[in-house]
Parts: sequence; structure tokens; C-alpha cells
Amino acid sequence: MSNFWVYFAAKPLWWIIVTIATFLFTSWLNRRVGGTPLLHPVLVALTLIIILLRLTGTDYDTYFEGAQFIHFMLGPATVALAIPLYDHFERVKKMLVPLLVACFCGALTASLSVILVAWLLGASEGTLLSLAPKSVTSPIAIGIAEKIGGYPSLAAGLVLITGAIGCLAAPPIFRWLKIEDDAVKGFTLGLSSHGFGTAFAFEFSTLAGAFAGLAMGLTGLLTAFLVPVLVGLLGLG
Repeated sequence: MSNFWVYFAAKPLWWIIVTIATFLFTSWLNRRVGGTPLLHPVLVALTLIIILLRLTGTDYDTYFEGAQFIHFMLGPATVALAIPLYDHFERVKKMLVPLLVACFCGALTASLSVILVAWLLGASEGTLLSLAPKSVTSPIAIGIAEKIGGYPSLAAGLVLITGAIGCLAAPPIFRWLKIEDDAVKGFTLGLSSHGFGTAFAFEFSTLAGAFAGLAMGLTGLLTAFLVPVLVGLLGLG
């Protein structure tokens, strides 16, 4: 049996199959429990794959060599978000200035508030620098953390936690504030919860998904410029 495992674990196709099968299973599981963000397919799939890698003694480089095709497809999938955005381009043009102002305020608040709360709780400087980019998608957060002196791996984990919390908190907040406009819902989710929020927004409508994709891109861009300046002003790094 061990020889059988060693043979298949060494094949790149094996880890693609494992990744896709795990995600399909966790997506099914999430639907069965009512779509709760607590069991978000990405988080559950990530946990299961980590457990599998630990149990089999497989290092990350071996896994990534097999699953890198899925990583490559992340680029085209992100670019494809422009399609629903194009469909609602006229509405975006009319709201461009308010959207830019909201995005700037949101990105600034997301970074500044988490640094302040963590500092009050006694977090180390490295943790503060890793927390600052937690509201943008993982590749951007990792890049920002590396640039300002944070821990990239910690930043990546915090991004996942932020996305899950955002998706969990959004529905009751929308009900409490009586927000009915899908554009507002989508933009809020994309700004605060990056890719998780964008995927969740498409469950409302393509309009929500379009505005979530726009917010995710704008927030990533603004945060990449804002965080280093903010860190410098606060005397960190």
C-alpha cells in the first residue's frame, strides 16, 4: 500500500485531482449546511488538504508542483471578473467618484483600525505589519507584507480569516442596516473580504459580483500604496 501511495503522490496529476475533488466535496458540504461562511468551501478544503499533507509527509513544494495549474488559472479567473463589470459599466461610470471615495476610506479604515486594535492588545511589530494588508487578496497581501517587513505566511492566513469573517458578518449587517441594493452589497463585500467576498457576492446577483470585483481590485491597488505610507507615519517597520 505504501508503494502504491508513493507512486501516485509523485505524479503531478494526482494533486490536481485531490485539490479539485476536495473543493467539490466541500462545496457540496457547504450547500448541505445552508451555505454558512463558517464552512466556506475554500477554508474547509484548505484544512483537509493540510491534514492530508501532514498525514502523508508530503512537503508543500511537491504538492504545488502538481497543483500549480490551478494556481495558474487564478489569473484568467480574476480577469474574467471584468465581464460582469462591463455589463454594468454605465452604472459604474455614474457612481465612479463615490466609489473611489468609499474605497479609499474603506482601505484606510481596514488597515488603520486593525493596526490600532492589535497595538492596544500588545501585538508585536511583525504581527502589526502582517495584519495591515489583511483585507486584500492573498497575492497582494503577501507582496505588501514582504515589502514592509511583515510575515508573508501570517498575512496569507489572516487574509483567509478576514474573508470568512466578512462573509459571515455581511448578511446580518445588511439586514440590520436595511441594505437592499445589490451594488452596495457587492462593493462592500469586495472591499472588506476580497476574493471570498466577491465569490459570495455572486450568490446575490451578477450586479453584486460585478461591484465586488471592482472593489476587490481597487482596494488591492489602493492598499498597496496606502499601507507603506501608513506604516511609515506610524513609525513601524
